[in-house]
Amino acid sequence: MSNAAVEVHDLTKRFGDFTAVSEVSFSIAPGEVFGLLGPNGAGKSTTVRMLCGILLPTCGGGTVAGYDIAGEPEAVRAHIGYMSQRFSLYPDLTVLENLTFYGGVYGLPSERLSDRIEWALQMAGLAGQRLQLASHLPAGWRQRLALACALLHEPGVVFLDEPTAGADPLSRRQFWDVIYGLRAADVTALVTTHYLDEAERCDRVGFIFSGRLVALGSPEEVRSRSSRGTLVEAQCELPAAAVQALRDRHGLSRARLHGRGLHVAVPESEGAVERVRAALLAEHLQVKKVEAVTPSLEDVFVDLIHAGDGRGTS
Repeated sequence: MSNAAVEVHDLTKRFGDFTAVSEVSFSIAPGEVFGLLGPNGAGKSTTVRMLCGILLPTCGGGTVAGYDIAGEPEAVRAHIGYMSQRFSLYPDLTVLENLTFYGGVYGLPSERLSDRIEWALQMAGLAGQRLQLASHLPAGWRQRLALACALLHEPGVVFLDEPTAGADPLSRRQFWDVIYGLRAADVTALVTTHYLDEAERCDRVGFIFSGRLVALGSPEEVRSRSSRGTLVEAQCELPAAAVQALRDRHGLSRARLHGRGLHVAVPESEGAVERVRAALLAEHLQVKKVEAVTPSLEDVFVDLIHAGDGRGTS
């Protein structure tokens, strides 16, 4: 029997003729922080809802916290925490009232609920805000309150669906400090996110595109497995025009803007830097820097989407 906190095999969900999730398989170890990445409409939220026992899979299946997601959805929901990007808070209730309400939903007895609320307030850094209305809290604090509500009943597995969407960088860092605290307590976390710097913080990541899982592994493994040829970073004048020229006239279709410069994925390993430099000089552009760099997860993500070309190619 598997010891995985989450395990799915060939998980598939169809809505009529549309396949939202297609044959997705992965496992998550106890205490692991797993990032599920992908563009809007890729299938991330549908996957999470199946894992939470909210949606039944069309075929395939899996277990969460030892319970079958199709056969025992109520048991799954009783043993997980779930935080959606909408936070599911009651804005006209105070911090304390929100926590008390969710404690009642989870069926916590009053003596245990009191202890768990004090733990949640300390964990979320909201001990001094207990009488503040949820609607009056800054966005980052509302996120921490929503997470505290999801953790009141001490679930072993927590699903965080776009938990830091719209938060400022400081709030995002503070939220991830809380997630690391969960990992130290051996709580398993699956996090969906659009922020690729957050993906770097995960123990392992999975890229989902057009409903299919196209990459899986640690951030380092994903970068090494998905790199093809050489990634070249260049700084030059008129970078947007340079990208278009490289694509249209020099056969470098995987050129894109990156910050104030550009990244170019060159198929060959030998002479890649020289090829990009020569192409830019041929366009009579002033070149400041051209060098080979290690791909980031953002580079890998863009490359995987380019390779899939909207067809869910793995």
